[in-house]
Amino acid sequence: MIYHCFMSSLASHSFPLDDYIRKVPDFPKPGILFYDITGILAAPEAFSWCIDRMEEIYSGEKIDAIAAVEARGFVFASPFALKRNIPLVLVRKKGKLPGEVYSCEYELEYGTAILEVHKADVPSGGRILVVDDLIATGGTLNAARNVLEQGGAEVAGYFGIVGLPFLNYSSALGNIPVKTLIEYKSE
Repeated sequence: MIYHCFMSSLASHSFPLDDYIRKVPDFPKPGILFYDITGILAAPEAFSWCIDRMEEIYSGEKIDAIAAVEARGFVFASPFALKRNIPLVLVRKKGKLPGEVYSCEYELEYGTAILEVHKADVPSGGRILVVDDLIATGGTLNAARNVLEQGGAEVAGYFGIVGLPFLNYSSALGNIPVKTLIEYKSE
């Protein structure tokens, strides 16, 4: 597989983010190129750069809460929500939350999955930014939107460190804004 990366135009400061993302072929199964963001987390300067860019990108936007998609989305959404002094809403896999939940079953390339969110955590009428580490087909983020909308919230946008637009996530996510720090294109 050939890949080309480019820094999103949203990332206005030059930083070699690609240097911190490992590309692992045939993981978790043959034919998949896995974009591993753990190198970002192991390097404080890269992790800090990502959180600072999130602050910059959303500085003028009204956001009432951040929804973090399990599990790597938690890592980026948590410090951002803390800096913004707004609630963090966890979007988890089925069976991980002890209270009453909204849930949504969705299709994966290898089966189905279910996402859940605590009913009590969703701010009805609130504008929520959904954060994950990587945006690929958009299926998981679309399911996250579904559970948040069940609680009366509005998804204001989607954010990911890495975007894979060649997997056509825009068709699943519709007209809700998607922002990333780096995107990879396939030929």
